[in-house]
Amino acid sequence: MKLKNIILSCFVFCNFILFCFNSFAQSTNSPTHTGADTVATHSLQKTLDSISKQKDIIDIAFKITKMKVFVRKPDSIKMKPGKLLISGNPATGYTIQTGITALWTENISFFAGPFNTTNLSTINASPEYSIFDHQIILPVVFSIWTKANKYNFQGDWRFYQYPSYTYGLGGHTSLADRDSINYSYYRIYQQVVKELFPNFYAGVGYALDYHYKITDSGNKTDFQSYNDSATKTVSSGILLNIAYDSRHNNNNPQGGIFASVTYRPNFTFLGSDQNWQMLQFDFRKYFKFPADSKNIFAIWSYDWLTFGKAPYLDLPSTAWDTYSNLARGYIQGRLRAPNLLYMEAEYRISLTRNGLLGCVVFTNAQAVSEYPSNKFETILPAFGTGIRFKLNKYSNVNFAADYAFGTDGSNGIFFNICEVF
Repeated sequence: MKLKNIILSCFVFCNFILFCFNSFAQSTNSPTHTGADTVATHSLQKTLDSISKQKDIIDIAFKITKMKVFVRKPDSIKMKPGKLLISGNPATGYTIQTGITALWTENISFFAGPFNTTNLSTINASPEYSIFDHQIILPVVFSIWTKANKYNFQGDWRFYQYPSYTYGLGGHTSLADRDSINYSYYRIYQQVVKELFPNFYAGVGYALDYHYKITDSGNKTDFQSYNDSATKTVSSGILLNIAYDSRHNNNNPQGGIFASVTYRPNFTFLGSDQNWQMLQFDFRKYFKFPADSKNIFAIWSYDWLTFGKAPYLDLPSTAWDTYSNLARGYIQGRLRAPNLLYMEAEYRISLTRNGLLGCVVFTNAQAVSEYPSNKFETILPAFGTGIRFKLNKYSNVNFAADYAFGTDGSNGIFFNICEVF
């Protein structure tokens, strides 16, 4: 059997496993209210009782410093609609994308309506500055739910000043193939979806990817030949989306399913350099394992396909998903191709009864098509572990620090606010 057929068979099998896990979870977990994650079925008092038993970094800081000036408001006030739940964490560290980096991770969460009928709205901002590579990264990603989840407004706005590397097209590349490139980048993705049936949504939006001041220091690279030495590229298109979402809190889902199909046609009449299309499939499943524990088993499947000739920097690529989390273990942009298939499984373990500390173990695999044949010939796996610190018990936000290993000597540390998926 040809390798490409083996790869495709593996992904079909993995999606079958996803279906089995879903069926298993529904049969072993206690019944849940249609249209909500587990927490949404609780009474207000039961939820408040649960929160009162938890601890986060703010509780620990108050206990250590014995500050009397600042007094936390009662839990019932914190959970009221419109109350901002703010989590932030400054850090200095090393990541394989940015080298030695100063960063600030910020999450603002709130309920636009009663918490048991409205999903948690989130705004995430993670500005970074690479001290030696002089990278500037300014992303803001948000998901705003209106009362009773009638509408969901989603946005991904970012600016990059990004000296970095590219490694060529397809899966037969290595870290030794790295090619230094530099560019500035604006991304503006905005869409709104409307609830048509319980948990089922459909909507439209707009997407712009604008790369400019593109320079390349290599010689006869895939980037130069594919990109025709362009110093500026524009992709401008419409977003069409259908989704099923039964999560109540996407900061740290305790159950539920997310399934989404996004189609993006790019048109020259909207300013795009050429007409081309993108199709994304995103599936995530969460359930408690064992069923009576606080531990979560989570599965993620992400397929990213293009039709027509997309600009090089807009092709599906490692860690260029919305939250830059795809394929921990590899540097951003490590694999790039017209098509990408991805699978990940993570087990999230609560280490303390009060929820303050946790850990995770995970494994993932990515496969990209070759260019120009579009055949799948390789799979790059990775695995790792990480720790979790509870930043805010009301929005269930964790600070995440993971270390992961890939192939070809690839490894590194990865920081996040909220869970990776």
